[in-house]
Amino acid sequence: MTKWNWNGLRIGQWSPPRILVAGFACIILLGAVLLSQPFASSSGERLPFIDALFTATSATCVTGLVVVDTGTYFSVWGQIILLVLIQVGGLGFMTMATLFALVLKKRISLRERLLLQEAMNQSSMEGIVRLIRKVLIYSVAVELIGAVLFALRFAFDMPPGKAAYFGIFHAISLFNNAGFDIFGEFRSLTLYVGDPVVNITAMGLIVLGGLGFVVLSDIIGYRKLRKLSLHSKVVLTTTGVLLAVGTIVIFIFEYSNAKTLGSLDWGGKIWASMFQSVTPRTAGANTLDYTALRQATVFFTIMLMFIGASPGSTGGGIKTTTFTTLIGAVIAMIRGREDIVFFRHRLAKDRIFKALTITMLSLSLVILVTMVLATTEDQQFIKILFEVTSAFGTVGLSLGLTPELTDIGKIIIAFTMFAGRLGPLTLAYALGPKTEKELFRYPEGKITIG
Repeated sequence: MTKWNWNGLRIGQWSPPRILVAGFACIILLGAVLLSQPFASSSGERLPFIDALFTATSATCVTGLVVVDTGTYFSVWGQIILLVLIQVGGLGFMTMATLFALVLKKRISLRERLLLQEAMNQSSMEGIVRLIRKVLIYSVAVELIGAVLFALRFAFDMPPGKAAYFGIFHAISLFNNAGFDIFGEFRSLTLYVGDPVVNITAMGLIVLGGLGFVVLSDIIGYRKLRKLSLHSKVVLTTTGVLLAVGTIVIFIFEYSNAKTLGSLDWGGKIWASMFQSVTPRTAGANTLDYTALRQATVFFTIMLMFIGASPGSTGGGIKTTTFTTLIGAVIAMIRGREDIVFFRHRLAKDRIFKALTITMLSLSLVILVTMVLATTEDQQFIKILFEVTSAFGTVGLSLGLTPELTDIGKIIIAFTMFAGRLGPLTLAYALGPKTEKELFRYPEGKITIG
């Protein structure tokens, strides 16, 4: 029997991208309603719905941009609502739905497997349910370890019960690359800028959450299979290079800045440089005051945020594999080669076209939103560009612009976070008309390039 909604649209015939968009939108609206209730705030006052909608979008899209301070404004219930939204948004609502289906021992239908394939950004349905089981196990295990390490460290600064709660909250937030914190006064992890335990734990959670669950599965199974997939090799190599280059560049740019690295000892300088290289990978936490960074560092961070994390992860951005594919295309063209080759494997042409499409759609979105906000908001251009890129990459880093946004600015940034979490290509598939395969091809033509 065909299922109809109140507008007469056949929900049963919706494409997977459209269902994903609708699902995330419903979760955000539900979260906004809950966050706007009096019990969600520490003062008992209602959060204006536009602010609740913005916060729910930021949590569900695991971004971390906030218009009110999470640690002081929200009650424990409000923070728990945020934590649930972060967990559901990070793993994906289809992953959570699969969890309930597995617990209830219900069969996963073909249509549900197609949705999971789209949600996890996989090219095949083969082994998708098995991957989801691993995702859930890995997530719980990593978050639990992170929570314990955080709690043990925070117990030196606060009562054990509060330390445990802080450990759980920040472990879930950082693993899902959300960037929400409850230390108050928008401080994030600046109190622990030179603390090895907090830095290592936080960076470990961020990197593991940003690698992607397919890569984590490959790493865990390496001892048995003694090999990694091409995807995992590319992701790990790109991630390592970006983190190393980011650390060096930030160290050099900020070394003499008295407001950032300049006031720290050598150990603090290294930890802070590493952390600020890791966090633009869509994490959003920070140990330095970003408003005090030099403009060169800010612009470099914008580039890192635009690249983002890896496919099938809790992070956003155009993804590391997209970036590497584009670099490979440039190298192949310069060397006069027809194929892009990584680790003795050539990439299919459709992968190259997809990388170009994602990059152009993403760049167009960031440029368009930046231009609009430059009109609606009376702020410096670099601050607007930084905030927009942070929203698109679901990063959550801020130069202090978000709390000062107008209502129209909040709506625009919320949409940018939504588009960044789902991916501009998925959003285009969901909102665009259904396409049919062409039955013919036009004759080839030539134009001059360059």
